[in-house]
Order: sequence, then structure tokens, then C-alpha cells
Amino acid sequence: MEQQVIKEITAKAAVQKLVKSGMKLGLGSGSTAVLVVREIGTLLAKGELKNILAVPTSFQTAMECEKWKIPLFTLNSSEIGGELALTIDGADEVDPENRLLKGGGGALLLEKIVAYASAFYAIVVDESKLVENLGLAFPLPVEVIPDARVPVTSVLQKLNADVVLREAVRKAGPVITDNGNLLLDMRFKTAINPAALEAELNRIPGVVENGFFTGPFNRKLVPQVFIGRANGKVEVRP
Repeated sequence: MEQQVIKEITAKAAVQKLVKSGMKLGLGSGSTAVLVVREIGTLLAKGELKNILAVPTSFQTAMECEKWKIPLFTLNSSEIGGELALTIDGADEVDPENRLLKGGGGALLLEKIVAYASAFYAIVVDESKLVENLGLAFPLPVEVIPDARVPVTSVLQKLNADVVLREAVRKAGPVITDNGNLLLDMRFKTAINPAALEAELNRIPGVVENGFFTGPFNRKLVPQVFIGRANGKVEVRP
């Protein structure tokens, strides 16, 4: 079965199981999250869902919500009050403990803020995203303020990682995040402790956030992960 079809099946399964009318809902970023948005928009158009209050995690997601006439808010909106019932997002890697590596699309900062504001957190992936160790196959993004690029790069290189500035595609120069920052991509040479490193990286002056999502989040959480298998079935863990 084609990967795109697997993603569509898995996104639909997560929405149908978790999303209820009247929810304050966080919506992640990336290709799989877009499929979640489209499924919610379809159900709203059919009248099977009503009164969804959505908080997008990127310009990409906000524009997709606009296409599907999904009402948009921020965490600061009075209707939201800084708390969400549920956030659904994708991930670049998921390890056996449901710890995540995210940020391939560059939206990791708001994705993490929205995740921490959520009572329940769900991740939608296909089985190709399952790994034994985070950060070996897919680079870890670290968002930094522009003036900190060189000193932060120097510190990151001492953590046994190759570090590169993420360059834009179809634009000269580096990727600029939705928050006006730069992204440094780290690829580790040996297995690391993602929970310890998530905290360590965020203590470096100039680092805004990094793409490890190891929890526990403010109430629970490791996320519930919906995994699309090549045979068309969807596994849910835990």
C-alpha cells in the first residue's frame, strides 16, 4: 500500500476516534497533520462535527484550516483560555517509549507549546517513522535566534553530532521559522538519551527550543500514537 494512502487511513482513524464536537483542538504541522485537518474539515462540512475551536501550529496549518473553513484561534484567545482538550500532530521519528523527534517542517516551537497546553496528545505516523533510537537517521532541529548561530553551533558540535544550518529550498539563504529564527540540524553519531538532551539543549543561551518531545507533558503524557501499517491496519499505542 502506498505511503500516502497509509497516512490518509491513519489520520482518519485518529480523527474519528478522538475528535468530538465542541472541542478546543490543537492541530499540528506537516504532511500528515494536513490530512488530519482535511478530515476534520470534511466532517464539519457534513455536519458530523460542530463547534470546533482550532489552534494551528504553523502558517501551513492555518492556511489549510482556512481552506476547510475551520475556525481559528490562538492559545491566547479568550475562547481558548490557554488550554486545549486535544492536540493531533505528526512526527519524524517515534521510539519504543513513544518519545518523539519533530520539527522536520520547522514548526517545533509552537508544536511543543500547543502540546504542553493539551490535556491529551495524539501522534499520527506511518510505520516508517518507528525507530529504536531518536536522532540517528533523522536530524534533530534546534531553533536558535539568529545572533546565536555561531556560538550555539560550536556548543552543539561538542555533543558528538554533525551540525548544519538548514538551508531554504526555492529561496536563497537559510530557512527562517515562523518565529523569525534559524534552525540548526543535529545528526548524532551514536545513540543518546533524548530526555536528558532535550533539557540540556534548552539551557544553552540562544537556543529557543529543540525537536525532542520526551514528556511527560503538563498533565500526563506520553502521546497516544496511531501507527499506519503497510497492510492498511492502524495500530494504537499505548
